[in-house]
Amino acid sequence: MTTPTQGSVTGRVDMATAWSVQEFLYREALALDERRYRDWLAMLADDIRYEVPVRVTREGLADWELAPTSRIFDDDHQTLEVRIQRLETDFAWAEQPPSRTRHYVTNVIVNATEAPDEYLVNSNCFIYRSRGDNPEPSLYSLFRKDTVRDTADGWRLARRWAAFDQSLINAHNLSIFI
Repeated sequence: MTTPTQGSVTGRVDMATAWSVQEFLYREALALDERRYRDWLAMLADDIRYEVPVRVTREGLADWELAPTSRIFDDDHQTLEVRIQRLETDFAWAEQPPSRTRHYVTNVIVNATEAPDEYLVNSNCFIYRSRGDNPEPSLYSLFRKDTVRDTADGWRLARRWAAFDQSLINAHNLSIFI
């Protein structure tokens, strides 16, 4: 699996830092689940890169199974804000009725990087999504590589790279945040 280069990992971090970063990820997930998108946007660095490559089913020992250039999402702060602005209107047809989500963030591993204020965070994320009165939820399993930055205003998500475990997404639309 090809994953992004996000700076060199220099080692483990102390438990207090690891716990603080983990709690930040839990609070970020809660903001998304409660549809507090403006609060979530405030948790992002101004230079955020939010990227979800397309998974491709390939033969045996193929060099890659994540498309090197195709993306499900490839956003920056401005495009994420536009997506949120749209969700705040009556024109977000894909979210009528709005999705109910539950993000389960697990296996959080926090590593120090060469940048003294940035940490590379590996985690798994399982998202349960239901809509309207449909009895069949959508279930998404992902691997995430985040860069989390310590700022004067608290933790900020500077990069999110996430890869779905499945290559076929079982939804008519994918308008949720990962």
